Amino acid sequence: MCPNDKVVLVLDTIFLNLNPTKRISVVIFDCDGVMFDSRQANINYYNHVLSYFGLPSMTREEADFVHMHTADQSIEHIFRGTSYAEKAQSYRMKIDYAPFIKDMVMEPGLKELLALLKPQYGLAVATNRGDTIAEVLRSNGISDFFDIVISSLDVQKPKPDPESIYKILDFYKISSRQALYVGDSLIDCETAKAAGVAFVSYKNESLDTPWKVEEMIEIVGVIRALSNPQSPESNMQSKLHSKPGY
Repeated sequence: MCPNDKVVLVLDTIFLNLNPTKRISVVIFDCDGVMFDSRQANINYYNHVLSYFGLPSMTREEADFVHMHTADQSIEHIFRGTSYAEKAQSYRMKIDYAPFIKDMVMEPGLKELLALLKPQYGLAVATNRGDTIAEVLRSNGISDFFDIVISSLDVQKPKPDPESIYKILDFYKISSRQALYVGDSLIDCETAKAAGVAFVSYKNESLDTPWKVEEMIEIVGVIRALSNPQSPESNMQSKLHSKPGY
């Protein structure tokens, strides 16, 4: 990061502390690929299940799939064409995920960003993880930062259906224009668009959004831009809202 970038980040931080009429009031995070580099943990977990049934490890395509989808969907996908899918679902429910958490790497700057935002912003998680998300957050010491965590087990339809985002908006009693969602995949992008919330792409230049960041602290700059009603970014967000009541 160059010196000029550091100056901008300092100004953005001051903005967060001085802005009395913030337009964005809630920041929603995805888990895998955003808060944590969990790719290797997921690979190890699903390869363990495959190995238990005497099957070969996942292909690259399968590894990409399990990174974005629910555990149920992932097992169904990687066991397609075999007779083990149902048994694999039962087996993975018995597995203790704790040993795999050590393979997850927290994104640099995450705790610092959460600590910076927490005093004035609602913080939430919308993830396609199942019951493992609580232990992941607890083990890494960040559970207390979040007011609400919506996993795939808390909705009837997981992402890209917007149900998880709607639940969070309803929890805070806010409209979609008051929240932004930070994700890293096409599924995350589609979820945000369906819910009418601003979407911040984390470390993925290919996603269709004007808000793309490479570091956690840069999210502050997006909040600043969206809070300025005269900015092109803020005007663009106003076009997203097509869901009445949110």
